[in-house]
Amino acid sequence: MKDSAMFWVAATTLTLFTVTIMAAMNFPFNWVFYITVLGQIMIVYMVYKVLTDNYTTTKTFKDFYEDYPVEE
Repeated sequence: MKDSAMFWVAATTLTLFTVTIMAAMNFPFNWVFYITVLGQIMIVYMVYKVLTDNYTTTKTFKDFYEDYPVEE
């Protein structure tokens, strides 16, 4: 099964959002620290996956680089 880049974007966002909530709720420091380190590793891997993703589009600046047409 091939992992998509958007899966890693969503998983990393969810992980770092969880760290924010845990820090605000005064969770033990070691939990927050280890999940923060995991989130940083996930960011590096996410950037790699996004940059090496085989995504192509026919859109240009004339199309505003949107995946869906602009409603006029």
